[in-house]
Amino acid sequence: MNLFRRLMRFFFHHFYHSFAWTYDFVASLVSIGRWDDWVQAVIPFIQGENVLEVGHGPGHLQYKLIDANRFNVGLDESAQMGRLAKLRLLGAGQNKFKLIRGQGEMLPLKAETFDTVISTFPTEYIFEQQTLSEIYRILRSDGLLIVLPAAWIVGQKLLDRGAAWLFKVTGQAPAFPHTVISQRLAPVFKNVGFKPEFKIIEIRSSVVLIVIANKSLVKI
Repeated sequence: MNLFRRLMRFFFHHFYHSFAWTYDFVASLVSIGRWDDWVQAVIPFIQGENVLEVGHGPGHLQYKLIDANRFNVGLDESAQMGRLAKLRLLGAGQNKFKLIRGQGEMLPLKAETFDTVISTFPTEYIFEQQTLSEIYRILRSDGLLIVLPAAWIVGQKLLDRGAAWLFKVTGQAPAFPHTVISQRLAPVFKNVGFKPEFKIIEIRSSVVLIVIANKSLVKI
């Protein structure tokens, strides 16, 4: 692992933990106010009533799911993110939520419990075989895993170009095209038993990549 990659891991570890309180500000800043729109882009693809969000962060998507009267569980490894999400939901008058602390590689949940699992802007753990196998285990037959791994700002205004450069530098928007990402990720999902589909959604001079992986009873 090169020095830059180690530095980025160090940065994101503290960003999600000791500096979690800066998350909303930084996310809004680097996306020029698009972050919430990007995260909510996964909502139309959710199926069923039982939904698990892996890596709930400060709880914005949790609020939307609860407001839609879905039975929803949020999981995050970061205790700081858990506190932020709880405060946000309580402050918004929501008291019917379930937030748990845990890791994607070892989900503390029963098999075949959820219709949909979602994860937005996760780190690379989400593509590890152990994590995907755990998600496969807790999904019901024909359930969906929805992952939003990256976004690209494609506008040509000065702020857009600056934000696009920052996203590229931090690894939030990989330098190679989304078609190449799709080709690289497809075998990872298929090896576990998912049938993946890749969608590109345009949002205000930007695009997001969404992976919709259907649980298949037979490995592809």
